Amino acid sequence: MTVETATTSFVASQLLKAPADTSANRGSTPDVRATVENVINDVRTRGDEAVREYSKKFDNYAPESFLLTAEQLSEIMGRVPQQVIDDITFVQQQVRFMAQKQLESLTDFEIETMPGVLLGQKNVPIQAVGAYIPGGKYPLLASAHMTIITAKVAGVARVAACTPLIKGEIPDATVVAMHLAGADEIYLLGGIQAIAAMAVGTESIKPVNMLAGPGNAFVAEAKRQLFGEVGIDLFAGPTEVLIVADEHADAFIVAVDLLSQAEHGPDSPAVLITTSEKLAREVIEHIDTLLVDMPTRDYAAAAWQDWGAVHVVKNLDDAYALADEYAYEHVQILTENPREALEKMNFYGALFLGEGTCVSYGDKVIGTNHVLPTRGAARYTGGLWVGKFLRTVTYQEVTNTESSAFFGELCGRAARVERFEGHARSGDVRAAKYRGTTLPWSTHTFEK
Repeated sequence: MTVETATTSFVASQLLKAPADTSANRGSTPDVRATVENVINDVRTRGDEAVREYSKKFDNYAPESFLLTAEQLSEIMGRVPQQVIDDITFVQQQVRFMAQKQLESLTDFEIETMPGVLLGQKNVPIQAVGAYIPGGKYPLLASAHMTIITAKVAGVARVAACTPLIKGEIPDATVVAMHLAGADEIYLLGGIQAIAAMAVGTESIKPVNMLAGPGNAFVAEAKRQLFGEVGIDLFAGPTEVLIVADEHADAFIVAVDLLSQAEHGPDSPAVLITTSEKLAREVIEHIDTLLVDMPTRDYAAAAWQDWGAVHVVKNLDDAYALADEYAYEHVQILTENPREALEKMNFYGALFLGEGTCVSYGDKVIGTNHVLPTRGAARYTGGLWVGKFLRTVTYQEVTNTESSAFFGELCGRAARVERFEGHARSGDVRAAKYRGTTLPWSTHTFEK
């Protein structure tokens, strides 16, 4: 195996396995952008009729109503094994507990900065959220937990949730997860048409204020185009995993964990940064062996071939620096002292510390939210959490006339520096009224 030298802005590393095409653009293509724009405009114009046509075209499903009734939900609940329901319930308890603790960390407050000058802050829930639960090849129950529960804990009054059929069949377990999570409306609807219907509204689907949840390239592009008209949780692309490992790591576990994320899709990067060349080579060998009979090999093998990379660096400081340059969604630390990464690293969607932890726990069961930033967005944002469904608003009240007069005079001077005469006069009238002075720009007098 050839060892190449790859130089980054931080460190020089041996690149034992390089991506097939590191310059490839994983953003939306012109075709995707045009398709999404056309569907959104059509749904905006023709409403339910357009939604039904696109659902028929893409999913071969066009019922009179996409909304599941209480009777249908009861039938679906009855088809799902009790063990599955028990597992969903347990996992949702973990997600709900974490979200509730996040909510408790946010407090409203009111302070008096001067006599009678009251400034306050309130966290107000968004009123209506559209939660998209992807389907496609796999039923993604966990996405229902992450989006719907977090929104409901934040206090969102209405959560409309959409999920598509999978190979023409209702994804029973996903629907159960959506129902138990607290969705107020559940629609069997997927793709661009689902995102557009929730955002702009149709005759049968009321519009929402915000969209949340992952999806394929078309769903991600639909959210991007609708951002501004509605809010979104975050921009997300193919899932990413990066493992930082030292010589103490178990090469077999590292290999398994890299492939666990590569199976998400053929464009899901899996990267190893290690201080041990021996470990690096063993991991590559294990992956080659594991892929032979891996049930999800079609995705995992393509992702590893085209997007996998293995770096060998001099020390862990270099490893953390290179990992920060990647700024990946999931960063797993398999070192002797994994908590060191909490101090040494800055850019990641979520950290997974130590051999006892894995990204799959975060994806599926442990309680933290798995909707996380990708494509370098970890440099400026974290993942989905209860605060995303809250609007932090402020208010102010001045009840002391002397304080208002003081601010009136200050506002007059400050606004005139910026040549905002109208603003200045709003301050002037209060200073004049509360201090009994005259207005040089008006004959109006205030009565005592």
